[in-house]
Amino acid sequence: MSPRQPVRRQGARPTLYSVLRRIHLGVALIAVCTAGLALTAIGVTALRVYADHNVRLVARSIAYTLEAPVVFRDQAATAETLAAIAASEDIARATVYDRDHHVLAVWQRPGQAPLTGLRHALVEWLGTDAVEQSILHQAQQVGMLRVSGDPRNLLHFLLQGALGLLACLLLTAVGAHYLASRLLVQIIEPLRNLMRVAHAVRSQRDFAQRTPPASIAELNALSEDFNGLLDELQTWQNQMQHENRSLAHRANHDALTGLLNRAAFVEALEHAVRHAAANDEYAAVLYLDSDDFKHVNDRHGHAAGDAVLVAVAQRIRATLRGRDTVARIGGDEFAVLATALRAPADAIQIAEHILQAMACPIDLPDGSSVQASLSIGLAVFPVHAQGSQALLHAADAAMYGAKRRSGGIWQSAEPRLEPRAGPRTEPRTEPRLDLKQ
Repeated sequence: MSPRQPVRRQGARPTLYSVLRRIHLGVALIAVCTAGLALTAIGVTALRVYADHNVRLVARSIAYTLEAPVVFRDQAATAETLAAIAASEDIARATVYDRDHHVLAVWQRPGQAPLTGLRHALVEWLGTDAVEQSILHQAQQVGMLRVSGDPRNLLHFLLQGALGLLACLLLTAVGAHYLASRLLVQIIEPLRNLMRVAHAVRSQRDFAQRTPPASIAELNALSEDFNGLLDELQTWQNQMQHENRSLAHRANHDALTGLLNRAAFVEALEHAVRHAAANDEYAAVLYLDSDDFKHVNDRHGHAAGDAVLVAVAQRIRATLRGRDTVARIGGDEFAVLATALRAPADAIQIAEHILQAMACPIDLPDGSSVQASLSIGLAVFPVHAQGSQALLHAADAAMYGAKRRSGGIWQSAEPRLEPRAGPRTEPRTEPRLDLKQ
């Protein structure tokens, strides 16, 4: 990820990278400027001390050379000697006095244009006080030499040094900025990775995201702790999803038989009726009730009763097509939803198949067996009812009619449906119902 950031929108909060970058740049500039000013002050002070010392040495040398002309008060020789020596030194003006303080010779550096503005102010600031040196002969003072240093060469040297110092400071600032940027990248990059992963986890619930290792120990430890927290969150999410699926299954299914419960069956029935009405199809509800389940519980116990319910559920489910639905809607009551029927009489075939499946005895856990017959009431949409609840009630009423008659049979709601004639053959226009689909 590039450390370069887009231009911030007005009113947006500054990024951590921009804040730290400004802080580092400010600290670097302050440090460089402070160092530059300190070095400049030290250098100027050292140069002024050097210049003053140099002027004193020059004054001593000139005084020693002028000893003879000054003793004889030879103005021409004094001026010639003074000019010969002073011209090669950083001297702006030199004056020679005899023992009576009369001027013997004056020398001033020729050919120098007057300075103005900043250069003049710098020369005045850099200039040193005039140096007076006694001219001695046999330990007796025979004259006086007054010398003023020339700060022009010092100013030139100082300007060259200042340019060099400025170049060094500029290189130092660039290097400091580069190193600070590298350090910022090492700090900001792991934080950006943390921010990216945290955003993905919050917005997309993507707990599989992980942050890469960081080069800085503290940030790497933070990344490892964050990844460990994500591991725990991912485990917790998987457990919650598993529990939610389990709860959803238990909310819609019967715990004993594994069939749909009444609420889920009613919801499926409402959807099937709407679909059948939209596509001009038939849908049937078969309401099933055990004829003698109480006797099984009383004689063989509740464990045997549970085994009978499980066996009945398995046999009913085995006789249905793949798109049909079976549910346990009461203690010993079951319901079947058959959809996409091609004729109302197809529901009768489903009921007869269920009754045939229940003809065999059911084995109990104690080794005995019982006969579990069912009474079935059936109702077909839209023949017997126009709504899902009315269709279920019609099938329920038909089931009680079958139970009152003899049990172990099926009965249609009003108007009564009749089974098709013939040995279960279907007209060419209505093919035989395939119960194994």
